[in-house]
This record gives sequence, C-alpha cells and structure tokens, in this order.
Amino acid sequence: MIRSGAALLLAAFLAAPLPAAAPVAVAAAANLAPVLEPLEAAFRAWRPAVKLTLTVGASGSLHAQIRQGAPFDVLLAADTDYPRALVAAGDADPATLRVFARGRLVFWTLRGPLAGEDLRTALAGRPWATLALAQPRTAPYGRAAEAVLRELGFLPATGTRLVLGETVAQAAQFVESGAAEGGFVALAAVLSPRLAGRGYWREVLPELHPGVTLDHAAVLTRRGAARAEARAFLDFLAGEEAQATLRRFGYTPPVP
Repeated sequence: MIRSGAALLLAAFLAAPLPAAAPVAVAAAANLAPVLEPLEAAFRAWRPAVKLTLTVGASGSLHAQIRQGAPFDVLLAADTDYPRALVAAGDADPATLRVFARGRLVFWTLRGPLAGEDLRTALAGRPWATLALAQPRTAPYGRAAEAVLRELGFLPATGTRLVLGETVAQAAQFVESGAAEGGFVALAAVLSPRLAGRGYWREVLPELHPGVTLDHAAVLTRRGAARAEARAFLDFLAGEEAQATLRRFGYTPPVP
C-alpha cells in the first residue's frame, strides 16, 4: 500500500516517543534535607514520569535566589514569611501558598547527658563555651533559637560564644564535628538515620520562641504555577503518604 507523504509524517509522529517533561525544580529549607529522599521516592512511586531536582539552603537564601531569577518551580520554606514575600513581589502564585507542616527545634549535644528534664535546666546545668545555631537573618530555625536564648536570658554576655551556621543543617554539623559543644538544630536531624541515637537532646517548647512558629509553607513560583507537574508535587505534599513521612521525622501537621 502506498501512503501519502502526510500520512507517513503522521505515522512517524505517532510512533515517536513523547519528550520527557523537564524535572520539577524544588528549593527546600535545609532542615528538610533528611526527609527529602523518602518524600522523593514516594512521589516518584506515585508519578513515575515526573522527576525532581532538589536544592537545599537557608529559606532566606533560596528566597533571594528566586527573586534574582533562579529557575525553581517550588519553594519549601521553614516559615510563611519568605513564601508570602515572593507572592507580594509577584514572583509566586498566591493561590498555591499553603502550610504543609510545622517544624520542631531541639537543643542537641554530644558532650554527655543533659541535666533535668527541661531546656532551662539543661542549659544552666553546666557552662557552655560554644553553642551553634543557624544564621537568624536568613534561617527561621536560627530566628527561633535566638528567641529562645533571649527568652532564657542566655546570651553571649554569659560567656558563651555563638557559632552561626548558614543553615540549621550546618549548625548540626558544628555540633557533630565538635566545633560547638551544643546547638539548636531541627528535630528531623536528630531523628535522621545518620544521627539517630547519637548524643542527647531536649525539645524546645514553642512558647520559648514566641512569634516564630516554624510553620513550613510551600508555594509555586511563577514558572512552577504554569506546570502541571509542579502542581502535582504540591498536591502530593498534602496527601497522607507525604504527611506520614513528615511525621516520622518529627514534623507535625499544619495547624488549621
């Protein structure tokens, strides 16, 4: 049978494999690093054709990169302020902004058991030459830690030197390496497979960092809002499987 040129072109088009969609570029707060791999695996099981590229950093630094045109589709921040700032600047879709989890701050040390059952007693139970926390200017966990030290009256004037990490993950590295005797880190870090069971920690009660809730918000950038794949990832975060994974690493569900 002789086919026309148009029919041959149509047959070739239909037989050709569809081009793969570009990966969804996710910018995530550094405290989420331990949970990103299991979240990605669960998402890929649900949407095998969609790939993710993951970049971690301080929420403020990621916000600045997006404002400067970095090609991210999704921002997962450790607060609601940075996503709202992107919306206010016209760099994110307001309809996509949602809180997906609440983080938890802990004080962690490898230098032996902590005194008492609460953080105030633990900090007062021995002299601390160095304490690590994330940079408060760009990291919400750092702002929370700074608020705790202010609330407890435990500031450098007491003789303790503060070691600032770019992210809360780097603050944990300072404690792990011995560069700091203790530090304020994300609960997700001390529950991670790499650090679980190492050292001693106390959870920081939210009332010790008033005004810093550690509500983690997601938003789609202008680029991401135009992509069905990015919207699918946002929907996935609200689903039970993603929420169960987040709970396993110490995150709590968003407060209604």
